[in-house]
Amino acid sequence: MFLAGREIPSPWLVLATLVGGTMAAGSANALNCVIDADIDKVMNRTKRRPLVKDSVPRRGALIFGLALGVLSFAVLYLTVNLLSAILAIATILFYIFVYTLLLKRRTSQNVVWGGAAGCMPVVIGWAAVTGTVEWPAFVMFGVIFFWTPPHTWALGMKYRDDYERAGVPMLPVVATPQHVARQIVIYSWVMVAWTLLLVPVTSWIYTTFAILAGGWFLFYAHSLNAAVRRGEETKPMSLFHRSNTYLMIVFVALAVDSAIGLPTIGLPF
Repeated sequence: MFLAGREIPSPWLVLATLVGGTMAAGSANALNCVIDADIDKVMNRTKRRPLVKDSVPRRGALIFGLALGVLSFAVLYLTVNLLSAILAIATILFYIFVYTLLLKRRTSQNVVWGGAAGCMPVVIGWAAVTGTVEWPAFVMFGVIFFWTPPHTWALGMKYRDDYERAGVPMLPVVATPQHVARQIVIYSWVMVAWTLLLVPVTSWIYTTFAILAGGWFLFYAHSLNAAVRRGEETKPMSLFHRSNTYLMIVFVALAVDSAIGLPTIGLPF
């Protein structure tokens, strides 16, 4: 939202977008919990979720999830614009029908393509400010798209036994640790390179932080890969947590850069 206007956006518009967007995310999450209640029971990571513990009835969770989805559309449509509302509903539908129902239990590429749902908030934010979707929004989408596999596969390495017991073919379940670590490195490099596509519409502030944060993250991705190759004990959750920090740094830098409004670097031609 900051980048879309290259300024500090209206606080009320930000609040309305965050409220509507949070409702959409909550809707997708609740509906996902309804669908995955059976596998959540056998995974240590998820066995304390409300539906597993029967603290919330499945029908109630279904109604809650659907109601949140309808409310998210209404809030965004009435307080933001129609495009952001449509994109939010499309994201919920994609998450449930493409990721949860189609991909999650069938392919090790589940989080690669299914992760596109998690990339949509930046597109919704851009649409909220401009009423359109332009190329920088798709670049930000790509940053999160390439970030998702290293982030999720690091988690999958830690909870490999959980996913295997549940029959979810996450890449760490069906591939060797060496292959997973290599894939993490590859996606990390693509992710960092992709962040630099935003350089023409930003100033030196964003560019500096994108390069430094990228180098920092790549160091730990390569360290994990090297440890796996040597057969040493690894701590994939360390990379998982650092991936959150990395994404925060990149987007905070993007927001600060836009708020300050220094001259953009522009294209070299």
